[in-house]
Amino acid sequence: MAVTSASKPAAPPALNRDQLLELYYYMRLTRSLEERLVNLYRQTKVVGGLFRSLGQEADAVGSAYALDRSRGDVLSPLIRNLGSMLVQGATPLEILRQYMAKGDSPTRGRELNIHFGDTVRGFIGQISHLGDMVPVMAGVTLSFKLRREERVGLVYVGDGATSTGAFHEGINFAAVQRCPLVVIVENNGYAYSTPTTKQTACTSFKDKAVGYGIPGVRADGNDVVATYQVTKEAVDRARRGEGVTLVELMTYRRKGHAEHDNQSYVPPGEIQRWSSENDPVDRYIKILTESEGVSAAELQRLDARVVAEIDQATDQAEASPAPEPLDALAGIYADPPATPALWYREGVRSAVDQHERAQGWGTHDG
Repeated sequence: MAVTSASKPAAPPALNRDQLLELYYYMRLTRSLEERLVNLYRQTKVVGGLFRSLGQEADAVGSAYALDRSRGDVLSPLIRNLGSMLVQGATPLEILRQYMAKGDSPTRGRELNIHFGDTVRGFIGQISHLGDMVPVMAGVTLSFKLRREERVGLVYVGDGATSTGAFHEGINFAAVQRCPLVVIVENNGYAYSTPTTKQTACTSFKDKAVGYGIPGVRADGNDVVATYQVTKEAVDRARRGEGVTLVELMTYRRKGHAEHDNQSYVPPGEIQRWSSENDPVDRYIKILTESEGVSAAELQRLDARVVAEIDQATDQAEASPAPEPLDALAGIYADPPATPALWYREGVRSAVDQHERAQGWGTHDG
């Protein structure tokens, strides 16, 4: 019989005070960094599109925080998961240089926004095509299982991506192979301009898990602690060898698909309601100050730290050079071999070399 909810052998350990403040720091860093990028975009210093996660900071930060970097856990983000990359160790300077297409950005100006990865720090660069990172991460986590490594992978998809073949093939394969994978479905209401009700008849994305024989759970994606807890349970389950969990996070995309999208398709008042009643940062501040004994002064110190870090990163990014034109070829073609290529057996190759030298042709360089 298919399971429809994750087993809960034990609640994840409670977050201590430092961890609760660290969650706030990453959420504030995510929002403030994107606000800085908006300013640079309007100054035409950002190359290409600008993608915001306004209103979704809690789901990216809370879910990524459930992974264990010290054990080699990895994630694959989407364009609205900047917060998850910051949790894994990406820096504001790298993000700014990427968006500004600088020559010393992680991709040397050949890719933009957050299209880059670092397997050492545990984030794998995304593919823009919807759903395609699910089969990629199925393969990555299968390698963990085959090597008997207690590592876990996490992959994000939007609600629209669940209707793609790549999503189906990837999650089905991972389920059958019992890969240590957590699949996060960010239900933010829209697939570009298509509302959820127009792209699927399913009333809950967690219900799709039944068809794959895996647990499906749902949580409030605008509650960073709730997001952490449900993801931590799924991560622990995967690490125990119990396979895939589909986690549906309920959230809302308060900006358009990208900065150029004017959201004319959104019903009047919808964005304002989510902004005033369900902002993830405001909600978390209330929890910290009213339930956890955190003072306003402590939060202000973290805010000041964020501003200082982003200011410094902005100055460095603006001073960074543009890419060298010829650098576009670097890493594309194989460098010339240090020694002649030997595509024959050694004896045959030696005979060919002797013949060429006898003809005065010099050594064949393949």
